[in-house]
Amino acid sequence: MPQQKTDTVKEFDFTKNDFERVRALIYERAGISLADSKQEMVYSRLARRLRATGIQSFVRYLDDLEAGRMAAEWEAFTNALTTNLTSFFRESHHFPLLAEHLAAVKRRDNGPIKIWCSAASTGEEPYTIAMTACEAFNTLTPPVQIVATDIDTNVLATGAAGVYPMERMEKLAPERLKRFFMRGKGANEGMARIRPELRQLVTFRQLNLLADGWPLEGQFDAIFCRNVMIYFDKDTQRKILARFVPLMKPHALLFAGHSENFLYVSDSLRLRGKTVYELDGAGRAIRA
Repeated sequence: MPQQKTDTVKEFDFTKNDFERVRALIYERAGISLADSKQEMVYSRLARRLRATGIQSFVRYLDDLEAGRMAAEWEAFTNALTTNLTSFFRESHHFPLLAEHLAAVKRRDNGPIKIWCSAASTGEEPYTIAMTACEAFNTLTPPVQIVATDIDTNVLATGAAGVYPMERMEKLAPERLKRFFMRGKGANEGMARIRPELRQLVTFRQLNLLADGWPLEGQFDAIFCRNVMIYFDKDTQRKILARFVPLMKPHALLFAGHSENFLYVSDSLRLRGKTVYELDGAGRAIRA
């Protein structure tokens, strides 16, 4: 019996040189450092863009991007290469500390508490922050303003809509599900929508952390930058953290991802809790 051939022929030629061009473009555009192991992922995601644009080769696609013949395609190119893994109450140890922090800030200040979620993805993280605020103040209208940003416009649209499949909420406690979501009926069965009170606490905006200017005003009581720095090299991490510091109020907290350590790229921060940082008033690096 003849042996079946398991290798599949790719629809488009994708050479090492094509991959290197993509790596250079996404690094320049979004600061993302793609590892050698990501070549197949890049092919899979960008092949969809070739089909969508009707272009028959990666060389032509990349030539047109670089030459400015497809200015509108840059957004889709960036969106395609952005990883958006998120969930409600991900890294749950952060949120009891956030609740304590919100109460302390309110005792200290009379104005609204401002929080920036800098890699909001499809919205689960900023809405988790909103839920935590509601629970901390025991009201659906807490004195909190949340700015949720991301480079990917597609995921921002999902976050702004605030509609999710029920399986995305399977780990939420029933009381949270009942308090913060509205279950879909009829054609929307199996879906749930964030309550409008929570939606009003969050403002979604497109923001590239590598852009020269950020559309932000004032300083923040807390900044969430979780599981995004891992895609940047150390020099890019250092530059972004240096720009965070003046946006932090003296008492502000900076929340990082579980595999990120900011102490090795900034001498302006010290560890407050597990992957939670505060400003180091002495301006020196502190190892924990």
